[in-house]
Amino acid sequence: MAGLVSLRILMNKVFFGIVIGITILLRFWQLGNVPPSPDWDEASLGYNAYSIMQTGRDEYGEFLPVILRSFDDYKPGLYAYLIIPFIKLFGLSILSVRLPSAIFGVLAVIGTYFLVKELFPNIKKHSVFSIQYSVPEISALLLAISPWHLQFSRIAFEAQVGLALNIFSILFFLKGLKRGFYLLPAAVFASLSIYAYQSEKVYLPILFLILILIYWRQILKVSRKWIIGAVLLGILLSIPMFSALINDPNSLLRAKGVSVFSDQTQFLARNVAKYADDVESHDIIGIVVDNRRVEYAKAVIAGYIAHFNLNWLFITGDIERHHAPNMGLLYLFELPFLLIGIYQLVFGNFSKKTKLTVFAIFLIAPIPASITSGVPHAVRTINFLPTFQILTAMGIMAALQFVSSIKYQVLSIKYLKLRIILYTFFFILSSFNIIYFINQYFVQQNYYHSESWQYGWKHAIDYIKPIESKYDKVVVSNDRPLDQSYIFFLYYLKYDPKIYQSEGGTRTGGFKEDHKFDNFEFRIINWNKEEEGGLYVGRPEDFPEDIQTLKKINYLNGKPAIMIVGK
Repeated sequence: MAGLVSLRILMNKVFFGIVIGITILLRFWQLGNVPPSPDWDEASLGYNAYSIMQTGRDEYGEFLPVILRSFDDYKPGLYAYLIIPFIKLFGLSILSVRLPSAIFGVLAVIGTYFLVKELFPNIKKHSVFSIQYSVPEISALLLAISPWHLQFSRIAFEAQVGLALNIFSILFFLKGLKRGFYLLPAAVFASLSIYAYQSEKVYLPILFLILILIYWRQILKVSRKWIIGAVLLGILLSIPMFSALINDPNSLLRAKGVSVFSDQTQFLARNVAKYADDVESHDIIGIVVDNRRVEYAKAVIAGYIAHFNLNWLFITGDIERHHAPNMGLLYLFELPFLLIGIYQLVFGNFSKKTKLTVFAIFLIAPIPASITSGVPHAVRTINFLPTFQILTAMGIMAALQFVSSIKYQVLSIKYLKLRIILYTFFFILSSFNIIYFINQYFVQQNYYHSESWQYGWKHAIDYIKPIESKYDKVVVSNDRPLDQSYIFFLYYLKYDPKIYQSEGGTRTGGFKEDHKFDNFEFRIINWNKEEEGGLYVGRPEDFPEDIQTLKKINYLNGKPAIMIVGK
């Protein structure tokens, strides 16, 4: 008996090791080549990290910034600092820029396993071929292969780092209810999260307020020294961020720009026009319904509900950079198990606090995104994870236990054969779905979505670098889809940050801003008015159709991307 128990423990460790192996493989294989090129955010994070490493200042000359001004979107700066050690090791490259995200992706899977064990300490295990597994193992496996999580674990998206920090902050909070010391790392992880991504400033306060309400009785039993220590530590670590927000009003420009409450949105312009028509026609109902505050409330509620749209979750996703071609954010085979899992959590024999905790994480996740435009949004709601995987794992466990309990014949098929048939059907269905996703992500994505990843700049700059001195100036388009073209030249040329800060570090920001450094100009190209002696880099529509090009770079689907022309 003891030998059998030891074997099962060993097999469980092997199973968990396989899950971690899959996690690492999917996040690190071809990391620098899939997606095919850095987008402007990745290039910006990389160059700013390079600049801070070299000079202690970002591209604008800001000393050790907490918030990166970047393209006037004011990114929290933690991710850039995480890149610096990898630039030291591997140089400024897309691999260096993406490595922190891949590492935190692995950590998120590990954290999920231990978080679910903390939430469901007594949940039943299921055994197949002597391997025992339960909700923690399945949740970790589902997150390891998750299209949603994998998409953001392989690119320099700060939100994925924030997610991993959140998972560990919740894990150590729950452990801290039993041993107060763990509240200290919970405070550290929660505080670091607000330096990772904008949404965390909304998500975390709401989440921990709810957790305090759920667990207030246990909190009162924890030694005061640990509670006070955790609170003071959290405040101390948060001071630099809130100081930066207070001292630089512009740091909230990005949040204001995407907010449904912003005067910059088309939403408000439409509402003003409708309200004016109601007033002019004396439409009392219209005046009430089209009131700006009512419209705002409707927009927020609609934005929140949009994130539970099954079509978005399982079929379409949102913009191309947020999902693989022809794939949603979750696997189709997960849908029935997700619904079963929700039922299980609501009606199952679990502690009330566990139920409230899982649903709190699940229902709070869309709140930061619901007050923004462009919803539903996969990045701003990445804190949905790993609750989708937890609920799906619960559904899978319930289904396995139901099938295992079958002890009678069905249509003359013995229960053992029936179980084999059902297991085989599930295996084939899920395997097909997973293999399809892996093909779409690792093979098809580069072909179909290379334009969204602003592919072509490396080839263009490699061509320009040895010949640019032959021309009086190099003019580069910054018109869509070549927005923020300057950052790719800084990034690929590894342009000296000290020189750049003296030449261009005081620029005003903005998406189509005219900008210069060295002999490069970044602006809209007007071919008929351009001077002789220049090298021009732009879109096909920036030049006459019959013009002779020096170099043409295509997207991976063959569509023209960048043209280089001398005049």
